[in-house]
Amino acid sequence: MTDPRHPATTTDAGIPAVSDEHSLTVGPAGPIALHDHYVVQKMQHFNRERVPERVVHAKGGGAHGFFEVTNDVTAFTKAAFLDKVGKRTDMFARFSTVAGEQGFPDTVRDPRGFALKFYTEDGNFDMVGNNTPVFFVRDPSKFQDFIHSQKRLPDTGLRSNDMQWDFWTLSPESAHQVTILMSDRGIPRTWRHQHGFSSHTYSWVNAGGERFWVKYHVRTDQGIENIAEDEAARMAGEDADFHRRDLDQAIRKGDAPSWTFSVQVMPFADAADYHVNPFDLTKVWPKGDYPLIEVGRMTLNRNPENFFAEVEQSSFNPSNLVPGTGLSPDRMLMARIFSYHDTHLHRIGPNYEQLPINRPRCPVHSYNKDGHMTYHHSGAQPVYAPNSYGGPAADPSRATEIGWDVEAGEVARTAYAKRRDDDDFGQPGRLVRDVMGDAERDALVGNVVGHASQDVTRAMQLRVVAYWNRVDAGIGARVAAGLGLSDGRAPDPQEMRAAQELVDSRAGSA
Repeated sequence: MTDPRHPATTTDAGIPAVSDEHSLTVGPAGPIALHDHYVVQKMQHFNRERVPERVVHAKGGGAHGFFEVTNDVTAFTKAAFLDKVGKRTDMFARFSTVAGEQGFPDTVRDPRGFALKFYTEDGNFDMVGNNTPVFFVRDPSKFQDFIHSQKRLPDTGLRSNDMQWDFWTLSPESAHQVTILMSDRGIPRTWRHQHGFSSHTYSWVNAGGERFWVKYHVRTDQGIENIAEDEAARMAGEDADFHRRDLDQAIRKGDAPSWTFSVQVMPFADAADYHVNPFDLTKVWPKGDYPLIEVGRMTLNRNPENFFAEVEQSSFNPSNLVPGTGLSPDRMLMARIFSYHDTHLHRIGPNYEQLPINRPRCPVHSYNKDGHMTYHHSGAQPVYAPNSYGGPAADPSRATEIGWDVEAGEVARTAYAKRRDDDDFGQPGRLVRDVMGDAERDALVGNVVGHASQDVTRAMQLRVVAYWNRVDAGIGARVAAGLGLSDGRAPDPQEMRAAQELVDSRAGSA
């Protein structure tokens, strides 16, 4: 007899199940019958209930909320969801660590993914960013190698600090991001107490056709808070899901976190002779040159009802750009336009954008059809274009593309053309000397020394010192002392000179 307090169990086809506890057997001690389709279905589905985890940003969490425009930015963009002060747009946010797998502790030293999806009237607008304004590399050819260096060794399956420093010291463009990573901000106290950044440069166009380069900044209204290495390690053992739990519980208690969304705006023409390459992902635009302009505020006020359906199946794509927004010549951004969609096709399937968490809140009229798990169908609509039978037609006046001039040249594999202030160690050096206080510099040195003391060879430690000498001579000397490579215990001068020459040569060739 069915308990009136519970609905009756069914198969996935909706057919009532006979038992939740007992398989169909040949007598009490006999074998299970193969035609017990309910048990077979349960086992088959269980074997397939996990999709492949994300290659990066595997461990994370998220929440729903809304974005409200608080400042008139129509002088810079014609984006409909930003066209009026007070206008609200539903959104979803996902936060994550970068290198760790599912189940990895939340409080490791690692950048945090900061991905936002806005369900606008013109389709989904996605911002795929991090909690840092820069990144480790600027050419997509190196991205896969960088991620491999942060993952696990192929022979032992163990993570390797030596491997990380090997890549970093041979990649001078990493210095800005590594300086941030090894600072206090390398471990945010919670997701609620961190900023988010597009990191990439994007473009906007207003109703009059005037174009601008922009960078997105999403600054926490709760204030920046971080945790030290020892507390983070303790928390990793006590609660590996600390950040995920914190966001869930804050929203449950009605303490909805919020962030102020701002942009830096650069006139299109300024990019040509700006003193650093404005499309280099390892560089920032000083706010003295291009101050923050407030756009709106995002608030997260609703937890997912089903973690798998809404967090694990959520998929963000930097190519999701609504009219009024566009791309830039940033090489890493160009590659991500391909990479994100491609990984979603592999991980979830060709119709991942039909899932409720990813589905636009506006009508979709596409000539893509069929494939695994197709849910929405066009009915009698023509399946080709052009056609004479009323199928959708492109409207160039509403196109999202924002173009820019390209100087003709030889097709070749080259670095960005050098600008006068394009030194990879310049901005991290100023960050150390001009932005950080004494306590922050102390923490930076302590974190570098601690990280470079764990299973890092002596030869690699010499390169670590050489790397930090290029960032700041004072920091380099303190790192050397912390690693026991000074005060009478210094290595052979020739070894140190060789390490410095290697790092310097990489800096000169980048």
